[in-house]
Amino acid sequence: MPPRSTAGGSGVAGSPDDGGDGRATRWVDHRESRRAEFVRIARRTVHHHGPDVSMDEIAAAAGTSKSIVYRYFGDKIGLQIAVAEAVVLQIRGALEGVLRVAPTPRDGLRAMVAVYLEMIESSPNVYAFVTRDGSVESGGPLGHFLDSVTALVAAPFARGLTDDDGTALRLDVGDASARPHLRDSGHAALAEVWAAGAVGFVRGAGEWW
Repeated sequence: MPPRSTAGGSGVAGSPDDGGDGRATRWVDHRESRRAEFVRIARRTVHHHGPDVSMDEIAAAAGTSKSIVYRYFGDKIGLQIAVAEAVVLQIRGALEGVLRVAPTPRDGLRAMVAVYLEMIESSPNVYAFVTRDGSVESGGPLGHFLDSVTALVAAPFARGLTDDDGTALRLDVGDASARPHLRDSGHAALAEVWAAGAVGFVRGAGEWW
């Protein structure tokens, strides 16, 4: 979030001077609370009315004007990214839980597929809203969403690639050449590659489904 002005006033664009009484802190809390409220309303509106819902419709559901919503998110892409962050936060616990107990990276991949598809099934409209209108490279909603999910998957993958004493383990994918790659290039880089590939595959399969 960009730095806020310390100029006085109560408009959304600025924040009041602290004055030693916590007003600035209360302002930040209010702004974050208001953003979260808009995100919840946007998710509910998209869920019921589809991914093509307009900003006017979202603002109407929130009982305010589109210009006020824009003050908190900049534009529709900003709102899409905020909704994507909320979706990722919601599935984080489930995803980390199943990957933590998976005995092998392959089992973890199966569990990740189930969690990801359950997320799509729970609200296809919200999933479409946060993954449309932008390429993976653009830094838009789709790229932001996939980067966040990949990061969730990569860390448990990295843990699954080493045993308790830090020795590299062979990936359970029938490729014995994985071990030297682990030793030479590092677990984190390889885990990120596997995670990105897995998320990309599941995303494609899920959208086809």
